[in-house]
Amino acid sequence: MAKRKRLAPAQLTYLHDGAAAPETRSMFPLGVAQSSSPPIAQVAGESAASAALEALTDEMVRARSEGRFIQPLPLDAIEETHLVRDRMMANEDEMQVLIASLRARGQQTPIEVVALRDGRFGLISGWRRLSALRRLHHETQEPRFATVNAILRVPETASDAYLAMVEENEIRIGLGYYERARIVAKAVEQGVYADEAVALRGLFSSASRAKRSKIGSFLTIYHALDGDLKFAAAIPERLGLSLSKALKDDSTCAARLRDRLQAASAETVEQELTLLSDLGRQTKEKKTLKADIESNRSSLEKIGGIELQADILGHRLILSGAGVDAAFCERLRDWLREQHRKCFARET
Repeated sequence: MAKRKRLAPAQLTYLHDGAAAPETRSMFPLGVAQSSSPPIAQVAGESAASAALEALTDEMVRARSEGRFIQPLPLDAIEETHLVRDRMMANEDEMQVLIASLRARGQQTPIEVVALRDGRFGLISGWRRLSALRRLHHETQEPRFATVNAILRVPETASDAYLAMVEENEIRIGLGYYERARIVAKAVEQGVYADEAVALRGLFSSASRAKRSKIGSFLTIYHALDGDLKFAAAIPERLGLSLSKALKDDSTCAARLRDRLQAASAETVEQELTLLSDLGRQTKEKKTLKADIESNRSSLEKIGGIELQADILGHRLILSGAGVDAAFCERLRDWLREQHRKCFARET
């Protein structure tokens, strides 16, 4: 019976260091160096990889500069006061909804920033998201809330940055008329626009002419009362337009409003709006009374044979004509005495 040949164990070195299998090794003469691929193929492969890497790098740089690259940034690296903010206050109920969403799903929409010096970034839009993340990180100290996803913008001018901020807020949660008027004035104060008319057209170019006119009306309130109002952003459209008209029609209205606001020191939105409504109504009534007085200042009325001319501002009543005789004067005296007696009796 033939003796069986014992099989040698597998040589694991075939799988390492580029070692070829025995069948392949036997194809080359002794002393000839072996390579996994021809030299020209290696050069071509390296060139292609280098070109692909350069193309990818260029694309990433271009995407970053064009605002198509989202990157996580430390919360502390964001300067939210880089621009004067258009939104003056955040509704706490809406903020709590945003915080709950960020806690459950994370940040879905990036904020917009502009690069500053020393690794700092100026906030363009996304103030509510940034504020909510800061509150979450302060509350939880979780690392996932320590950064904010941001898109780097490169606005050509300061007006472009302000326009981006305003448009983003108008799209998401519309600004109040006072907030719109305030950012128009602030943009001019910062030297971004030459005057308020230019700022109004630049920041709200897509708004209707009627809407821009209303914003212009609220500018009157901003200039007259900005430092004295605690809840200016809450002023509704109708009340604001009424106040603006009163301020324009009466040069003393602003001083009276400031005095009342400072004396009342409202603690809630409702209190301040009630105060403004009362003052606005009083101003309107005063204006109406003044108009009535002016219209009757030198009015002339004929009653029978008597001409009556009233000068209320001058506290005069002039009666003339053929009907003003001795008998009429006596009856008038008797009537005046009777009116005086009745008035005195009511007071006592």
